[in-house]
Amino acid sequence: MASAAVKKRRIQGLLFISPWLIGFLAFTLYPFISSIYYSMTAYDVISPPEFIGLENYVNMAEDPLVRKALYNTFYYAVFAIPLSTIWGICVALLLNLKVRGMTLYRTLFYIPSIVPVVASSMVWLWLLNPQYGIINGLIYLFFNHPGPGWFADPKLSKMSLVFMSLWGIGQTALIYLASLQDVPESLYESADLDGATTLQKVIHITVPMISPVILFNVIMGLIGTFQYFTQAYIMTGGGPADSTLFYALYLYNNAFNFFKMGYASAMAWLMFLVIFVMTALTFKASSRFVYYGGETR
Repeated sequence: MASAAVKKRRIQGLLFISPWLIGFLAFTLYPFISSIYYSMTAYDVISPPEFIGLENYVNMAEDPLVRKALYNTFYYAVFAIPLSTIWGICVALLLNLKVRGMTLYRTLFYIPSIVPVVASSMVWLWLLNPQYGIINGLIYLFFNHPGPGWFADPKLSKMSLVFMSLWGIGQTALIYLASLQDVPESLYESADLDGATTLQKVIHITVPMISPVILFNVIMGLIGTFQYFTQAYIMTGGGPADSTLFYALYLYNNAFNFFKMGYASAMAWLMFLVIFVMTALTFKASSRFVYYGGETR
């Protein structure tokens, strides 16, 4: 039996964490559980939910916009995650050099990642404007040829968003930079004695030694791409021709524009399942490539 003093400390501990517990129960656990029920109902917020079983999931399988949204999201993930990973590592390697003014360079690369997404989206709308944008102006100046339509062209709209995402790579590069500090110098010294080139040292020493951090950033990027919403909502609204209708944006439209909360809840659970499966497959595939202190995972 616990003593009175132990019970008192236990109660005090629960009281101290009660704000977090209340917030978790009210804003995380309850919505999580209730969404399971709502996903099997026809619910428009105004009227009481009507239980319809798995009809929402059947409708999703027949909805061409769900397939389009999934395609757009996977397309973005396939290009954005590898490019951001490679670009982040390259920036981190540059920021790891011992040159004068490196603190300033690190700050300049990190600043874009702390700019609010809404503000940066408005800036990029201006930069990539087909008529008076700076980027198209430079293209015309150097090549004497009008620039593309960027967000106005269905063939370029998704790649334009991928290109824009590379601008805010500072936070990822900072994580890679921190991991580079832990790579033993003795490995590079041994490689120098063997006559290894800079590229060989990066491929055979740097990348394997920071592979756990690469895995972390890939997983976080994978989760983030399937929740990609703000930029598409502000800059394109899903257009043109639904070319930037990402899954999270279509889910939002169903929930708050069409008031199909039951359908949106079912879409949310499909998103959860897709993210879970993709994360599990990534972990499984990483077992051959991720290096942990002398052992592959």
